[in-house]
Amino acid sequence: MSRFQDRKQRRERIRRRYRGVVHGTAERPRLAVFRSLRHVYAQIIDDERGATVASVSTLEADVKGGLERTGNRKAAAVVGKLIAERAKERGVETVVFDRGGFPYHGVVRAIADAAREAGLKF
Repeated sequence: MSRFQDRKQRRERIRRRYRGVVHGTAERPRLAVFRSLRHVYAQIIDDERGATVASVSTLEADVKGGLERTGNRKAAAVVGKLIAERAKERGVETVVFDRGGFPYHGVVRAIADAAREAGLKF
């Protein structure tokens, strides 16, 4: 098995274990983060209803427009700020942060910090 597959499977194990603890509700939905080498994604999810409240990714034209690259910390900061704004529009003030099995540094931390600065509480 390749080293890449080992890393991918390790992240999936961590994600499943983490999701046993982190659960989004209507009052406090889950802010789920996913990153690839090229793009950054964030969703606010109400797990009780199984519905996505808001989502942002670097694939969107309004996010991608002002960025030179879409997979770095600068792009993650834009995504974090925009997800916080969209959450506030839909009446969400506090969330539970779900890092999705990724280490809390770099891109994942940039999303969290930008969302906090924009007024989202977690």
